[in-house]
Amino acid sequence: TPVSSRQAFPLPSLPRKQPTVLVVCGPAQNGAIGLVCARHLRIFDYEPTIFYPKRSPDPLYRDFTTQCEKMDIPFLSYLPTEVQLINDAYNAVVDAVLGAEAEAGEGREPCAAILATLKHIRIPIISLDVPSGWDVEAGSSGGISPDVLVSLSAPKQCARRFLGRQHFVAGRFLPYDVQKKFELNPPEYPGTECVVALRAPR
Repeated sequence: TPVSSRQAFPLPSLPRKQPTVLVVCGPAQNGAIGLVCARHLRIFDYEPTIFYPKRSPDPLYRDFTTQCEKMDIPFLSYLPTEVQLINDAYNAVVDAVLGAEAEAGEGREPCAAILATLKHIRIPIISLDVPSGWDVEAGSSGGISPDVLVSLSAPKQCARRFLGRQHFVAGRFLPYDVQKKFELNPPEYPGTECVVALRAPR
């Protein structure tokens, strides 16, 4: 399914009185989903800023970047290592660094430096699909600790170890043959919602 067809963020979970969001994008597919997320946030009158230090040469990902630029979404040239600057400037961070492509390795730059910073911020972190630094099967091994997890398609095995406040799944777009092939049992999506809460806020 094309990344652009995914609504990768549960907008009702972020009050509009807190509109500033930092979207941190990695070089692979999860980073592209982060770009789509930033675009959706901007459409709904949030104020996203993107940090995308290692841009993919993939034409589709370049198109997503261009779309964000044309929507006047600012891009940071560097991520402050002084975490208080991030805490003061933004109300939340969207983690779209590694996701399920964890084999990209948190030990490689720029991912290692990004994760080192994200581990110390105090504002809420929303991770897309798999929290960065987590093993997709085993779960956390020194990765970040997000407050919100948005599983794409279906929760991954590591989601069993997620202890944050809210867990959403965005998988309404999955074709029935895919659901049957992988023996998925998707939740019922209310109304026209593209995401559904698996865990109520705590």
